[in-house]
Amino acid sequence: MIKVNLLPQRKTKRVAQPGNREFAMGVAALAVAAAAVFFLVDRPKRARISEEQDAIAQLNQEIAAKNQKLAATPDRLSYVDMKAAVANATARATSIQRLLDAKIVPAHVLHELGEIMGQGHSPTMSEEMVKKTGTGQDSDPNKKFQADWDPQHVWLTSFVDTGGGFRMDGGAQSKEDVTQLSKRLGASVFFSGISPASGERVADKDTGLTYYRFTITGRMAY
Repeated sequence: MIKVNLLPQRKTKRVAQPGNREFAMGVAALAVAAAAVFFLVDRPKRARISEEQDAIAQLNQEIAAKNQKLAATPDRLSYVDMKAAVANATARATSIQRLLDAKIVPAHVLHELGEIMGQGHSPTMSEEMVKKTGTGQDSDPNKKFQADWDPQHVWLTSFVDTGGGFRMDGGAQSKEDVTQLSKRLGASVFFSGISPASGERVADKDTGLTYYRFTITGRMAY
């Protein structure tokens, strides 16, 4: 006997494939993260950059306006030209002052001579001469002078400028005093070519006391 089933067939339920749900949730999470980055990070940064660009543009406009005001006119130099002129004038003034400081005039020579013949004073010397007259390894016995020498042992009777050279006449208690004076003159930057030209012991006609009469020649550095 044949049986016929006239009841409708039930459709088989679809079973979701494993992983599809997790994938959809991951995509949704990425979308949320991207939106958060855009609104919380990227958008504020773009806004700040735009503000800074606007500020820079405004500053450039102000600089251009000020440069235009500082530009040269028929009756006025430009700021750049004025700045260059000031720098040039300052450099020239410095050079002139350097020359004035280095220039040795007769008044300076006489002042230096007074210093040399003053008690406890030393001549004006260069750094090299300081080493030669010192006690270090660069000292020169021929340049060294006695530190405690008493200049009152020497006196001058005349000082003659011979057009850059000089002739000095005077008296001293001893020949050694003349040597000390000569060494100090030779160490000074104001004198050169120092040479005791002559000397002799003589008697003073008024007191009868004897002294050493000398003549020193050399050149003045001016």
